[in-house]
Amino acid sequence: MAEPHRLLSLWHRLAPRPGGRWLFAFLLGRAVPYTGSIRPRVQELSPGRVRVAMRDRRAVRNHLGSIHAVALMNLAEVSSGLALLAGLPPDGRGILVGLSIEYLKKARGTLVASCDFPPVTSAEKREVEVESTLRDAAGDVVARARARWLVGPAREPM
Repeated sequence: MAEPHRLLSLWHRLAPRPGGRWLFAFLLGRAVPYTGSIRPRVQELSPGRVRVAMRDRRAVRNHLGSIHAVALMNLAEVSSGLALLAGLPPDGRGILVGLSIEYLKKARGTLVASCDFPPVTSAEKREVEVESTLRDAAGDVVARARARWLVGPAREPM
């Protein structure tokens, strides 16, 4: 998964198969160990569009009985990154350069992070902002994040 142009291909091969989404999440967690700590489950992935779920479990909770702020930030980062990387041209790459988040409601239960934005069509060096919205099972927005990604050609040092 280190090569963004292979991300979508891997998703398309695995997602329709029994256990394929689980395997994709496992591989994602192996490729990006800190991201794996929240056990994200990709529900949908296409260029510029993603839905990623995270179950509420003790390992992601805080002392107040809700999901920890950093786990929410992690979910926002992985959703923005997957949406961006799936939409990059084969000769492009991206690196996160900024991330901000608003916490709007205590987060409890399974959460789904979603991103929808126009895919990046060129590997021209520039910043792209991707918004990730985190919702609870009732559909209420619990957090909204803005990730700034520096995109550019794969061979040029960023």
